[in-house]
Amino acid sequence: MIQRFSKKREAIIECLRSTDTHPTADWIYRQLKPQFPDLSLATVYRNLGQMKEAGMIQSVAVVSGQERYDAETHSHTHFVCQNCDAVMDLWETGLPQNILKQAEESSDCEIRSVSLQFTGICPCCRKRTAS
Repeated sequence: MIQRFSKKREAIIECLRSTDTHPTADWIYRQLKPQFPDLSLATVYRNLGQMKEAGMIQSVAVVSGQERYDAETHSHTHFVCQNCDAVMDLWETGLPQNILKQAEESSDCEIRSVSLQFTGICPCCRKRTAS
């Protein structure tokens, strides 16, 4: 059965797909509020939760107390700046091939997904502190 999206839900997913900043629900809400005056933050959170549960989007990390979202669900790593809270994709950084097998063998768990996140200082913040 194909689920039809409401205009608001479609706008939420399109807003998320249109950026690579890994936004918060609040950011998405502020982007869409002018277009949908009756939109509530609760609606944004509810729809993001449903989309996350359906595997349409992923939660990247909680940064400064706010969950950050990504429309790109293919396996990739992220970098979080400890200074400005920027979240960036690191597409070229992969996991060693045998790490999943080693983790499964050492834990006796069946691992279905893995998330890798680096933290540090982004290039923009590094430039600002070097000046």
